[in-house]
Amino acid sequence: MADGNLKVLIVDDEAPARARLREMVGDIGGWSVVAEAANGREALDRVAEQKPDVVLLDIRMPGMDGVEVAGHLCTAPVPPAVIFTTAYDEYAVSAFEANAVGYLLKPVRRERLLAALERAARVTRWQIADLANTAPELCARRNIAVYAGGDIRLVSTAQVVCFRADQKYVRMVHAGGEDLIDEPLKELAQEFAAEFVRIHRNSLVRLTAIEELRRDENGLHAVKLQGSAEYLPVSRRHAAEVKQRLAAAASAATV
Repeated sequence: MADGNLKVLIVDDEAPARARLREMVGDIGGWSVVAEAANGREALDRVAEQKPDVVLLDIRMPGMDGVEVAGHLCTAPVPPAVIFTTAYDEYAVSAFEANAVGYLLKPVRRERLLAALERAARVTRWQIADLANTAPELCARRNIAVYAGGDIRLVSTAQVVCFRADQKYVRMVHAGGEDLIDEPLKELAQEFAAEFVRIHRNSLVRLTAIEELRRDENGLHAVKLQGSAEYLPVSRRHAAEVKQRLAAAASAATV
Protein backbone atom coordinates (compact mmCIF):
# COMPACT_ATOMS: atom_id res chain seq x y z
CA MET A 1 0.00 0.00 0.00
CA ALA A 2 1.37 3.41 -0.95
CA ASP A 3 2.01 5.89 1.85
CA GLY A 4 -0.97 8.15 2.47
CA ASN A 5 -3.52 5.84 0.87
CA LEU A 6 -6.71 5.25 2.82
CA LYS A 7 -7.41 1.62 3.67
CA VAL A 8 -10.52 -0.23 2.45
CA LEU A 9 -11.96 -3.56 3.61
CA ILE A 10 -14.35 -5.32 1.22
CA VAL A 11 -17.00 -7.59 2.76
CA ASP A 12 -19.24 -9.70 0.52
CA ASP A 13 -20.13 -13.38 0.51
CA GLU A 14 -19.81 -13.53 -3.29
CA ALA A 15 -16.25 -13.68 -4.66
CA PRO A 16 -17.10 -12.02 -8.02
CA ALA A 17 -18.61 -9.04 -6.19
CA ARG A 18 -15.47 -8.69 -4.06
CA ALA A 19 -13.24 -8.91 -7.14
CA ARG A 20 -15.24 -6.24 -8.94
CA LEU A 21 -15.06 -3.85 -5.99
CA ARG A 22 -11.34 -4.51 -5.54
CA GLU A 23 -10.73 -3.64 -9.19
CA MET A 24 -12.75 -0.44 -8.99
CA VAL A 25 -11.09 0.69 -5.77
CA GLY A 26 -7.71 -0.01 -7.39
CA ASP A 27 -8.60 2.34 -10.23
CA ILE A 28 -9.30 5.18 -7.78
CA GLY A 29 -6.26 7.06 -6.58
CA GLY A 30 -5.75 7.45 -2.83
CA TRP A 31 -7.46 4.21 -1.79
CA SER A 32 -6.10 0.69 -1.28
CA VAL A 33 -7.88 -2.59 -0.48
CA VAL A 34 -6.07 -4.09 2.52
CA ALA A 35 -8.26 -7.15 3.01
CA GLU A 36 -11.44 -8.98 2.05
CA ALA A 37 -13.99 -10.94 4.06
CA ALA A 38 -16.69 -13.37 2.98
CA ASN A 39 -18.90 -13.13 6.08
CA GLY A 40 -19.62 -11.05 9.18
CA ARG A 41 -17.31 -12.95 11.52
CA GLU A 42 -14.38 -12.58 9.11
CA ALA A 43 -15.22 -8.90 8.70
CA LEU A 44 -14.83 -8.23 12.42
CA ASP A 45 -11.54 -10.15 12.48
CA ARG A 46 -10.16 -8.22 9.49
CA VAL A 47 -11.18 -4.89 11.03
CA ALA A 48 -9.33 -5.79 14.23
CA GLU A 49 -6.24 -6.81 12.24
CA GLN A 50 -6.09 -4.16 9.53
CA LYS A 51 -7.79 -1.10 11.11
CA PRO A 52 -9.33 0.01 7.78
CA ASP A 53 -10.56 3.54 7.22
CA VAL A 54 -13.63 2.38 5.28
CA VAL A 55 -15.57 -0.89 5.10
CA LEU A 56 -17.58 -1.68 1.96
CA LEU A 57 -20.14 -3.92 3.62
CA ASP A 58 -22.67 -6.19 1.95
CA ILE A 59 -25.96 -6.38 3.82
CA ARG A 60 -27.39 -9.72 2.79
CA MET A 61 -24.95 -12.38 4.03
CA PRO A 62 -25.58 -15.75 5.67
CA GLY A 63 -25.17 -15.90 9.43
CA MET A 64 -24.41 -12.34 10.50
CA ASP A 65 -25.73 -9.72 8.10
CA GLY A 66 -24.13 -6.37 7.30
CA VAL A 67 -26.28 -4.24 9.56
CA GLU A 68 -25.38 -6.38 12.57
CA VAL A 69 -21.69 -6.15 11.65
CA ALA A 70 -22.01 -2.36 11.46
CA GLY A 71 -23.69 -2.36 14.86
CA HIS A 72 -20.69 -4.15 16.35
CA LEU A 73 -18.22 -1.91 14.56
CA CYS A 74 -19.78 1.31 15.81
CA THR A 75 -19.14 0.25 19.41
CA ALA A 76 -15.40 -0.09 18.74
CA PRO A 77 -13.03 2.51 20.27
CA VAL A 78 -12.15 3.83 16.78
CA PRO A 79 -14.73 2.52 14.32
CA PRO A 80 -14.18 2.62 10.56
CA ALA A 81 -16.51 4.38 8.18
CA VAL A 82 -19.13 2.04 6.72
CA ILE A 83 -20.68 2.04 3.26
CA PHE A 84 -23.38 -0.58 2.78
CA THR A 85 -23.62 -2.32 -0.57
CA THR A 86 -27.10 -3.63 -1.22
CA ALA A 87 -29.46 -5.10 -3.76
CA TYR A 88 -32.43 -4.36 -1.51
CA ASP A 89 -35.53 -2.62 -2.82
CA GLU A 90 -36.53 1.02 -2.58
CA TYR A 91 -38.06 0.59 0.89
CA ALA A 92 -34.74 -0.39 2.45
CA VAL A 93 -32.86 2.30 0.54
CA SER A 94 -35.30 4.89 1.92
CA ALA A 95 -34.47 3.63 5.42
CA PHE A 96 -30.76 4.17 4.80
CA GLU A 97 -31.38 7.66 3.42
CA ALA A 98 -33.67 8.62 6.30
CA ASN A 99 -30.93 7.75 8.80
CA ALA A 100 -28.03 9.29 6.86
CA VAL A 101 -26.38 5.90 6.34
CA GLY A 102 -24.06 5.54 3.35
CA TYR A 103 -25.03 2.92 0.79
CA LEU A 104 -24.36 1.76 -2.75
CA LEU A 105 -26.88 -0.08 -4.89
CA LYS A 106 -25.69 -3.21 -6.70
CA PRO A 107 -24.38 -3.46 -9.32
CA VAL A 108 -22.00 -0.81 -7.99
CA ARG A 109 -20.95 1.88 -10.47
CA ARG A 110 -17.44 3.34 -10.39
CA GLU A 111 -18.56 6.97 -10.20
CA ARG A 112 -20.93 6.23 -7.32
CA LEU A 113 -18.25 4.27 -5.49
CA LEU A 114 -15.90 7.25 -5.77
CA ALA A 115 -18.57 9.65 -4.49
CA ALA A 116 -19.41 7.33 -1.58
CA LEU A 117 -15.77 6.97 -0.58
CA GLU A 118 -15.27 10.72 -0.66
CA ARG A 119 -18.19 11.34 1.69
CA ALA A 120 -17.74 8.23 3.85
CA ALA A 121 -18.63 8.80 7.50
CA ARG A 122 -18.67 6.59 10.57
CA VAL A 123 -21.99 4.95 11.35
CA THR A 124 -22.96 5.68 14.95
CA ARG A 125 -24.82 3.42 17.34
CA TRP A 126 -27.69 5.93 17.28
CA GLN A 127 -27.96 5.62 13.50
CA ILE A 128 -28.07 1.85 13.84
CA ALA A 129 -30.76 2.16 16.53
CA ASP A 130 -32.80 4.52 14.34
CA LEU A 131 -32.36 2.19 11.37
CA ALA A 132 -33.64 -0.69 13.50
CA ASN A 133 -36.78 1.34 14.26
CA THR A 134 -37.25 2.34 10.63
CA ALA A 135 -36.60 -1.09 9.10
CA PRO A 136 -36.43 -3.70 11.90
CA GLU A 137 -36.20 -6.62 9.49
CA LEU A 138 -32.72 -5.40 8.51
CA CYS A 139 -31.33 -5.15 12.01
CA ALA A 140 -31.90 -8.25 14.14
CA ARG A 141 -28.69 -8.48 16.20
CA ARG A 142 -27.85 -12.03 17.25
CA ASN A 143 -24.50 -11.35 18.90
CA ILE A 144 -22.90 -8.86 21.27
CA ALA A 145 -19.34 -7.78 20.47
CA VAL A 146 -16.80 -7.78 23.30
CA TYR A 147 -13.56 -5.87 22.76
CA ALA A 148 -10.46 -6.89 24.70
CA GLY A 149 -6.84 -6.15 23.88
CA GLY A 150 -7.66 -5.28 20.28
CA ASP A 151 -9.54 -8.56 19.71
CA ILE A 152 -13.25 -8.94 19.06
CA ARG A 153 -15.19 -11.80 20.63
CA LEU A 154 -18.86 -12.46 19.94
CA VAL A 155 -21.35 -13.60 22.57
CA SER A 156 -24.63 -14.98 21.27
CA THR A 157 -27.58 -12.96 22.54
CA ALA A 158 -29.34 -16.28 23.23
CA GLN A 159 -26.73 -17.00 25.92
CA VAL A 160 -27.15 -13.69 27.75
CA VAL A 161 -28.91 -13.91 31.12
CA CYS A 162 -28.81 -10.29 32.22
CA PHE A 163 -27.28 -6.85 31.73
CA ARG A 164 -26.35 -4.81 34.82
CA ALA A 165 -24.98 -1.28 34.98
CA ASP A 166 -21.43 -1.24 36.32
CA GLN A 167 -20.20 2.34 36.70
CA LYS A 168 -19.84 3.72 33.15
CA TYR A 169 -20.05 0.24 31.57
CA VAL A 170 -22.60 -2.58 31.49
CA ARG A 171 -21.80 -6.01 32.92
CA MET A 172 -23.17 -8.71 30.63
CA VAL A 173 -23.76 -12.05 32.36
CA HIS A 174 -23.98 -15.01 29.99
CA ALA A 175 -23.58 -18.77 29.83
CA GLY A 176 -19.82 -18.44 29.38
CA GLY A 177 -19.21 -15.97 32.22
CA GLU A 178 -19.26 -12.17 32.38
CA ASP A 179 -17.98 -9.32 30.22
CA LEU A 180 -18.02 -5.55 30.39
CA ILE A 181 -19.45 -3.81 27.34
CA ASP A 182 -19.71 -0.14 26.45
CA GLU A 183 -23.37 0.00 25.43
CA PRO A 184 -26.09 2.03 27.16
CA LEU A 185 -28.51 -0.07 29.20
CA LYS A 186 -31.41 2.00 27.88
CA GLU A 187 -30.60 1.08 24.28
CA LEU A 188 -30.15 -2.59 25.16
CA ALA A 189 -33.57 -2.53 26.84
CA GLN A 190 -35.15 -1.12 23.69
CA GLU A 191 -33.36 -3.50 21.33
CA PHE A 192 -34.12 -6.67 23.30
CA ALA A 193 -37.52 -5.68 24.73
CA ALA A 194 -39.16 -8.89 23.49
CA GLU A 195 -36.85 -11.22 25.44
CA PHE A 196 -35.72 -9.07 28.39
CA VAL A 197 -37.52 -7.12 31.10
CA ARG A 198 -36.28 -4.12 33.06
CA ILE A 199 -36.35 -4.93 36.79
CA HIS A 200 -34.43 -1.90 38.02
CA ARG A 201 -32.85 1.19 36.50
CA ASN A 202 -29.56 -0.73 36.77
CA SER A 203 -30.72 -4.20 35.68
CA LEU A 204 -32.18 -5.87 32.61
CA VAL A 205 -32.85 -9.63 32.78
CA ARG A 206 -33.96 -12.34 30.37
CA LEU A 207 -37.58 -13.13 31.12
CA THR A 208 -37.18 -16.89 30.72
CA ALA A 209 -34.18 -16.88 33.09
CA ILE A 210 -36.31 -15.74 36.04
CA GLU A 211 -36.72 -18.72 38.35
CA GLU A 212 -38.52 -16.97 41.21
CA LEU A 213 -40.14 -13.65 42.03
CA ARG A 214 -40.53 -13.03 45.75
CA ARG A 215 -41.89 -10.24 47.93
CA ASP A 216 -40.60 -9.50 51.42
CA GLU A 217 -42.43 -8.19 54.50
CA ASN A 218 -41.79 -4.61 53.37
CA GLY A 219 -43.47 -5.18 50.04
CA LEU A 220 -40.19 -5.11 48.09
CA HIS A 221 -39.72 -7.58 45.24
CA ALA A 222 -36.64 -9.47 44.07
CA VAL A 223 -35.97 -12.08 41.40
CA LYS A 224 -33.75 -15.14 41.43
CA LEU A 225 -32.23 -16.16 38.13
CA GLN A 226 -31.55 -19.71 36.99
CA GLY A 227 -28.11 -20.92 38.02
CA SER A 228 -27.64 -18.19 40.63
CA ALA A 229 -28.28 -18.04 44.36
CA GLU A 230 -28.37 -14.24 44.31
CA TYR A 231 -31.62 -12.28 44.41
CA LEU A 232 -31.68 -9.13 42.31
CA PRO A 233 -33.86 -6.26 43.57
CA VAL A 234 -36.92 -5.22 41.60
CA SER A 235 -37.73 -1.54 41.95
CA ARG A 236 -41.26 -0.46 42.81
CA ARG A 237 -41.39 1.33 39.48
CA HIS A 238 -40.81 -1.88 37.51
CA ALA A 239 -42.53 -4.46 39.75
CA ALA A 240 -45.91 -4.29 37.99
CA GLU A 241 -44.38 -4.81 34.55
CA VAL A 242 -42.26 -7.73 35.78
CA LYS A 243 -45.32 -9.47 37.26
CA GLN A 244 -47.36 -8.78 34.14
CA ARG A 245 -44.67 -10.12 31.80
CA LEU A 246 -44.16 -13.25 33.93
CA ALA A 247 -47.91 -13.92 34.04
CA ALA A 248 -48.20 -13.48 30.27
CA ALA A 249 -45.28 -15.86 29.67
CA ALA A 250 -46.79 -18.47 32.00
CA SER A 251 -50.15 -18.16 30.26
CA ALA A 252 -48.58 -18.54 26.83
CA ALA A 253 -46.69 -21.63 27.99
CA THR A 254 -49.94 -23.39 28.97
CA VAL A 255 -51.70 -22.71 25.69
